[in-house]
Amino acid sequence: MPVSAGDGTHILVSGRVQGVGYRYFAAARAKVHGIVGYVRNLPNGSVEVVAVGPRVALAYFIGDLERGPSGGRVRSCQVAAIPLTEQFSEFSVRY
Repeated sequence: MPVSAGDGTHILVSGRVQGVGYRYFAAARAKVHGIVGYVRNLPNGSVEVVAVGPRVALAYFIGDLERGPSGGRVRSCQVAAIPLTEQFSEFSVRY
């Protein structure tokens, strides 16, 4: 069931998060928690996540993002509520 316009969660992750499988880690954890949205690398070396799901599931998902994959090192996760401008039916890795 697609999730459309409404509230989403924007997460900006910084640290050693590119080249360590972070996007695939995030996608796997999103699937576990029933989160839809996307993850992508940004040119400045950080990773952007847009996530939609139940509040409790989002809290667990964000906790996973703060830990990151074993090869990475997360320095910070900035979390903010955002209005959604597109529909999501799954969690995807964007390039």
